[in-house]
Amino acid sequence: MLALDVGRRRIGLAGCDRLGLTVTPLPPLARGRFAHDQDHLGELVRQRQVTALVVGLPLDDKGEITAQASHCLRYGQRLARQLALPLAWVNEHSSSWAAAELHGLQGDRSGALDSAAAALLLRQWLQEGPEPVLPASIPYSQTGGVAPF
Repeated sequence: MLALDVGRRRIGLAGCDRLGLTVTPLPPLARGRFAHDQDHLGELVRQRQVTALVVGLPLDDKGEITAQASHCLRYGQRLARQLALPLAWVNEHSSSWAAAELHGLQGDRSGALDSAAAALLLRQWLQEGPEPVLPASIPYSQTGGVAPF
């Protein structure tokens, strides 16, 4: 599994072992064009033998889709299609705040906070599920009203 905390400047990354017992924050990816991100993430997927992606959705405090969540939906679906991997979503509301508190990373600009948040997302997904599905099979109703790519 590879978890992504998709931001405008960076993507926080975290992975886990095959059994899902150990979650590890990975170096964040400085965002570039989608092709750049895809190349870097594709190589990481190959190196770590990733079998699925988990992408955080920054929903608001009422669980509604935000502009950034809409971007994350599109980005995650496009990436999963390009890498031919199943995909799962996790509500990441307050994950950066929680990661900053947990790891003392308030004000971090290095990307460590982004990857710590991705690790929290992955731990949450491992505890709660649901099973990842191929992007083409994600029902419209589960995308918060955002049409799949």
